Amino acid sequence: MKDLIKFSVAPMMDWTDRHCRVFHRRLSRHARLYTEMVTTGAVLHGPRERLLGFSSEEQPVALQLGGSDPADLAASARIAAGFGYAEINLNVGCPSDRVQDGRFGACLMREPALVGRCVEAMKRAVDIPVTVKCRIGVDDQDTGPALDELAHAAVSAGMDALVVHARKAWLQGLSPKENRDVPPLDYARVWRLKQRLPDLPIAVNGGIETLDEVEEHLRHVDGVMIGRAAYQNPGLLCDVDARLFGGDAPFASIRAAAESMLPYIDAHVAQGGKASNVTRHMLGLFQGQPGARAFRRHLATAAVKPRAGAEVLADALALVRDVPTAEAA
Repeated sequence: MKDLIKFSVAPMMDWTDRHCRVFHRRLSRHARLYTEMVTTGAVLHGPRERLLGFSSEEQPVALQLGGSDPADLAASARIAAGFGYAEINLNVGCPSDRVQDGRFGACLMREPALVGRCVEAMKRAVDIPVTVKCRIGVDDQDTGPALDELAHAAVSAGMDALVVHARKAWLQGLSPKENRDVPPLDYARVWRLKQRLPDLPIAVNGGIETLDEVEEHLRHVDGVMIGRAAYQNPGLLCDVDARLFGGDAPFASIRAAAESMLPYIDAHVAQGGKASNVTRHMLGLFQGQPGARAFRRHLATAAVKPRAGAEVLADALALVRDVPTAEAA
């Protein structure tokens, strides 16, 4: 499990949908990918194929579940395993009003025993790994005992790995957006947890933007999860396989990786989708490179037009200079 969590892209609502994950997989074979959070209610009563369906090329991909009823989580995990997911992750970190009203997400930091029961129920239901993503605490909690109690309860229940966003979540007084930036980061708290639980695979998340930072964190924990930086600057994923896993990138250059998406876009449009459903995840691909602004502007404006197809991406690529990946540099 430690190797599997070495590098991952965080579950992000409205961002890490199936099109995003297919694109990210073209950039890295080894990065672990996560779905957006899906609630147990949606899994049990909603359109499952639309919510849970994914392409085999996305693997390894994990489903993040939101919920707090052990029976519902077990049933949802069993359904997800049937779809072929490589991991089930329990959300114990989202601070939105929606999850507070439903008694799940970050508010579960206050109920470590319940988290343990949830993990135990899912472990009994499936044979694939069950993991947890949490904060270091919420509101006025002391992050020392809060994180330790959560981790120990989940470990005792059989949790396979823990991902810790190294900030508190303030459920009162801060918006979900502010909770991503305002509470101070405390990476050392996560590192200390790893020292306390050396056998538990632990990954750190929050505010990490470069592979240099990733490599520094890997001196202290088993894995690193990157969120917005990987989404807003997906080009960094092109160097993950070479730098972190000692392998070759899937493509020799960023342009080649992007061009591999042309048939995918055409197929999606042929099925009634919009080119922008795919290209919106590619806007930051050439961040910092000559022509990046023109590339981004063309994609943003042309892909939303009626009858737009893969030619939109091809035209945008003509506006930017290619960038080799690490293994080809």
